[in-house]
Amino acid sequence: MRTPLEEDPRAGEARRLRAGSRMSLAQLRQHFGVSRDTMATWLRNEPTPEWTRRPRARDDLRARAVVMRQARATVPEIAEALSVAKSTAYLWVRHLPLDETSEQARQRRREHSRRVAETRWEPLRKQRDADRAAINADEAKCVDELSDREVRLLGAVAYWCEGTKAKPWQPNRCRLTFINSDPVLIRLFLRFIELWGEDRQALRYRVSIHESADAEAAGRWWADVVGVPFEIFRRPTLKTHNPSTVRHNVGDPYRGCLVVDVPDSRALYWKVEGLMGGIAAAMASIEEVKM
Repeated sequence: MRTPLEEDPRAGEARRLRAGSRMSLAQLRQHFGVSRDTMATWLRNEPTPEWTRRPRARDDLRARAVVMRQARATVPEIAEALSVAKSTAYLWVRHLPLDETSEQARQRRREHSRRVAETRWEPLRKQRDADRAAINADEAKCVDELSDREVRLLGAVAYWCEGTKAKPWQPNRCRLTFINSDPVLIRLFLRFIELWGEDRQALRYRVSIHESADAEAAGRWWADVVGVPFEIFRRPTLKTHNPSTVRHNVGDPYRGCLVVDVPDSRALYWKVEGLMGGIAAAMASIEEVKM
């Protein structure tokens, strides 16, 4: 039931003018000469006209937030890009879950952690690498040219570390066999052997590599390293591949080890023994002086 104020014939006119002429409430009150309360009573239950609704300033930001969320952006990323609070960004996109499954959520968090770690540690890694390169360059300058004497000493030590040696139960089995995966050490050993008059083309070469790798490609690569024809290489030694073992030396860079046998090398083996004996004696003399 309408109140007397609502039954006032001017009330209908006020409602018509409000909707049709786009007069404001203040203009209507002035036009009819009534109070704020009277005008409020006349317009009670009347829907707010669309023309009075102002677009919210953040509607465009909300739309951009939805687009970013659909592109799998996180709430912090959206908040930072749109310069709004994280709570605001969350309210705008909470109806759009970022991950369909828990596994996707874990994967996303792992990726986020990785990016954060990269951002934090990358400058330190670059500085570390620069320091390492500078130290390497300074120390390399100290080497210069290697004399024959230095090559003999270095070659003997390298062989004693990486070559086969006579055993107590086979003391007279003296033969030079050197194996290594480092091309620098292989070249050092070859120069060491050549100082004794050996020809590298007369040596015996074979690749020791896992059966899952390309043995022929590795052999050709090693042939280029030592400068001999691949055709003189012997059959490779294939090591059994264990799938349960975690190995990082896989893929194209993996070349296995090169085994270099020196035929009729008993006398050369004795010379290596002699060089190592001399090095041991020199070290003992140094220790005595220090004491």
